[in-house]
Amino acid sequence: MQKIILAAPRGFCAGVSYAIEVVDLALRIHGPPIYVRHAIVHNEHVVRSFQQRGVVFVEQIAEIPERSVVVFSAHGVSPDVRKQAEQRSLHVIDATCPLVTKVHREAVRYASQNYHILYIGHRGHVEAAGTMGEAPLQMTLVDNVREAESVSPPPGRLAVLTQTTLSVDEVEKIMSVLQRRFPHLETPKKEDICYATTNRQLAVKRLAEQCDLILVVGSKTSSNSNRLREVAEAAGKPAFLLLEPAEIRAEWLSDYPVVGVTSGASTPEELVQNIVGAFLSANPSAPLEVLTTVEEDVTFIPPRTLLTLAQAR
Repeated sequence: MQKIILAAPRGFCAGVSYAIEVVDLALRIHGPPIYVRHAIVHNEHVVRSFQQRGVVFVEQIAEIPERSVVVFSAHGVSPDVRKQAEQRSLHVIDATCPLVTKVHREAVRYASQNYHILYIGHRGHVEAAGTMGEAPLQMTLVDNVREAESVSPPPGRLAVLTQTTLSVDEVEKIMSVLQRRFPHLETPKKEDICYATTNRQLAVKRLAEQCDLILVVGSKTSSNSNRLREVAEAAGKPAFLLLEPAEIRAEWLSDYPVVGVTSGASTPEELVQNIVGAFLSANPSAPLEVLTTVEEDVTFIPPRTLLTLAQAR
């Protein structure tokens, strides 16, 4: 008999919930259309649901009509993007995750103190682009261990920052190389990788100890969802990323006695329940358990002005 174990915590983090609520409030206040620069979070279902309500997602500020309402996504934007929005007289509502904002502020602080900053992140990721835009002439991207071994920053003071959604284990490997090569490397007082990323990766490791197969419900464009799959694979278990029940393979329903299910920080719980429901339909007597690793109680409250305006509407 097959058993299903759900990881906890999983799914929406406080930053994603915050960003979604900000867009919802913006719609209630201003009505459609409103524009969002980049996907508000990396999940097709969330994006589609907002599109159906009149939200237009764009990659370039130049695509937005002048004097329109624009929301900056949870991933954050560079000062250059903010300047472009100002030049087009856009009404800006910022849904940047507060934990990403923290890294932006660290970049500004280090740059103002004449540090060169090594930024551990994924090349081309929108969060990395936004953070590095805070001090483009004083930041060097380090994408992996190989680059950590070869990076050659200018002489002088050196600091390190990290994209919030990376694999904790991979960052530790990169950091150990950088600290070996640059013993005086300055690090932030508080970890840059967000609490939700850390907690969900820990939960997957615990899940892998008890399961024969790990399924991560999330988008292929989601950095944190991809990292969960990688963490499970590193623990020695087959792991797959999927979004819809139609993606479930026949052998997953029969060849694995214990199946673990988790989801990325931008994945609605409804999608997890759809996947679990498909397994229970194929194996109606399969027991369903929840493996709780950490209890989360973090929340981010939207700006008071947004809440007040929405209530007035």
